[in-house]
Amino acid sequence: MARLIVLLSGRIAVGKTTLCNKLARRFGTHSVKTNELIKKRSTNLEPERGAMQRYGEKLDRTTGGLWVAEDLAPIVENLDPEAVIVVDAVRILRQIDAIRTAYGSRVVHIHLEADVQELSRRYEERKTQSPKYREFKSYKDLSTSKTEARVKSLAETADVVIDTGLCTEDDVVVRAAAHLGLYGRESSRLVDVLVGGEYGSEGKGHICSHLAGEYDLLIRVGGPNAGHTVFEDPKPFKHYQLPCGTRSSDADLMIGPGAVLDVQKLLKEISDCEVSVDRLSIDPQAMIIEERDRRREQSTIVQSIGSTGQGVGAATARKVMRGADGKVRLARDSPELQPYIRESRQVLEQAFRNGRRIFLEGTQGTGLSLHHGHYPHVTSRETSVAGCLADAGISPSRVRKVIMVCRTYPIRVEDPRNSTSGPMSREISWEVISTRSGIPLEELLEKERTTTTDRKRRVSEFDWDLFRRGVSLNAPTDIALTFVDYLTIHNRKARRFEQLSEETILFVEELQKVASAPVSLISTRFAARSIIDRRAW
Repeated sequence: MARLIVLLSGRIAVGKTTLCNKLARRFGTHSVKTNELIKKRSTNLEPERGAMQRYGEKLDRTTGGLWVAEDLAPIVENLDPEAVIVVDAVRILRQIDAIRTAYGSRVVHIHLEADVQELSRRYEERKTQSPKYREFKSYKDLSTSKTEARVKSLAETADVVIDTGLCTEDDVVVRAAAHLGLYGRESSRLVDVLVGGEYGSEGKGHICSHLAGEYDLLIRVGGPNAGHTVFEDPKPFKHYQLPCGTRSSDADLMIGPGAVLDVQKLLKEISDCEVSVDRLSIDPQAMIIEERDRRREQSTIVQSIGSTGQGVGAATARKVMRGADGKVRLARDSPELQPYIRESRQVLEQAFRNGRRIFLEGTQGTGLSLHHGHYPHVTSRETSVAGCLADAGISPSRVRKVIMVCRTYPIRVEDPRNSTSGPMSREISWEVISTRSGIPLEELLEKERTTTTDRKRRVSEFDWDLFRRGVSLNAPTDIALTFVDYLTIHNRKARRFEQLSEETILFVEELQKVASAPVSLISTRFAARSIIDRRAW
């Protein structure tokens, strides 16, 4: 049995059907149209509004207004217990009383009103839009019906009255939904966020893939300048625009409004991952990279600071300048992306209402933050948890967990000729890592190349000050530590925390003291069953 029955009333052209339809689209309510109920009772009616009105008035006289409640009963009984029915529309008090008598506190009556001039204008506009049945010549003519003339009196007993002449259609939906409690679950903390704590390449993709199966909606922000690699046998898969759990879970996917898109690369990834249209939502305001953005970066920051040259920064700059230095094309303007375009706000609101768990995957690392990194050796966006939430359109009050990923030896991309990709504390060589860990140098040199541009990586000792900076900016509830096999290759055999080397356990304990947060996830190698999961959630 449905949990809520919403009765709409108001004069013709006041916006009842618009409200009914929009509630159905946004909130999944079940629509019951009384004109359809009339058609089922009399199959030989003329397709004309006056005939519909007269037959409805006859039903009211012969049933005492009970006919709507009678026809509604089987619909109410057969729907899901959480269903919300919207009846478009009730026209006399006896119809309302009969439904209230049957369903009591489950019934909410919303009355819509507007002044006659506005209603007349809307009615004339409606007549030109190919109605389902013939209309009256004028609004004044349809008002001659006694029932229609008395409809406005239903405002006296309604639970909610909304003047649609003072609102947009969307305003009316918001007000009605709030009165009906359709936003009721939004205060729940349903969002977990994962961010990098260093300079990127912390192994976020591996951690994301491990966690993805626990969520209903996966969100990716950032752009194709960040590649996240997930383990698959026989060959790892690299994600550039889609969330890392795309192939390892059946969760819905979303790309937020703050993302920057390479359309062709994105379409290829969608195809490679066999993502259906109904599974992926792309916000209409995500920015599109143009070829001129890539050319601009190749001739400037690629050589000066080691940028990936994917055009993300140049495209972002054009978006910020609002087209002052070149036409801006957003996702909504791309014909190839049209099937996936859905406003993130509505996707998220629906997820919050339904209590769905959400995982937000950040890109790059906090040390590359546009505002908090070593400028100008930074990326083109805010990479902390606050920036990721803003790019996705999620309030901080929705967050349950913040997972910050750090590797045992931070890396940065190799220096450009005669320049640097940015400072590192106590830089060392891969030969040193090989000697300490026992991992063959050839294996390290083959593995330690950037995902997006396949460049060599520089490496340094663990940077405690950088780690603490990431903790301050992100306030993580949990730390994910990766590349513990770089401390000693014997850690690759560990399946439980106590099987890690003593050196590693002491390192973890100190991390927890500095972070005031547990090291809940530990990656021992890049393989199946390679993450020691110590979470208590």
